[in-house]
Amino acid sequence: MSDSSRTLDDLRTFLKSSAGVELEQRMKFYDSWAETYEMDHKIMNYRAPHQTVEFLFDNFSGRPEQVQVLDVACGSGLVANMMVELGFKHFVGVDGSQGMLDQAAKTGLYKELKLALLGTEPLPAETGMFDVVMIVGALRDGFVPVSVIRELCLAAKPGGYICMSRNDLKSESGNKYKVSMEKELQLMEEEELWSHVTTKEMDKYMIDMYDNCEDMQNEKYLYGTMYLYRKSLN
Repeated sequence: MSDSSRTLDDLRTFLKSSAGVELEQRMKFYDSWAETYEMDHKIMNYRAPHQTVEFLFDNFSGRPEQVQVLDVACGSGLVANMMVELGFKHFVGVDGSQGMLDQAAKTGLYKELKLALLGTEPLPAETGMFDVVMIVGALRDGFVPVSVIRELCLAAKPGGYICMSRNDLKSESGNKYKVSMEKELQLMEEEELWSHVTTKEMDKYMIDMYDNCEDMQNEKYLYGTMYLYRKSLN
């Protein structure tokens, strides 16, 4: 079967093969997926990178061409590709899959790409270095733990932006993750590590790949939430 003939049902079967595996095994799965990742996400109508980049830009003050961006869980480089269209030029990427980093390298957009299994290894970023820290799609159970959010804040410059988006999985683990994450966001605000800029619901994040709808015209969608914070100056 050629890549161009892949269907939603094919992708559902493919994705289910990674369900319930340990994080290191999941990264090996992403290694094997890297070459067709972007094509497959078009089939899944994956809109999170576009929506999150727009969300940042609508609330951003500064000159994009001067900004240092840390793209966490960068995958194949979808976020950087969209940010370049808005004038951003300077990117460092981090991901847990070497295969994805190899694809990101092909874009020619990143001055550095770093391999790290977030949550088990420290975020490989210099403290206070970045004007913008982005993480799209990876804040979920079994991928990037809530504890990493403090590392994202640490990597930002004083006054820098931390922009995050996550899909709202309607499952017990998904709900627990959301509650834990939003508790941490609030706690960090109370500790004056950052201030809340804005939060926005994400419309039609992507097709729900775990819903077995057979009617292509009535596919169910996942929704999500985008969060923007600004690191404290002190």
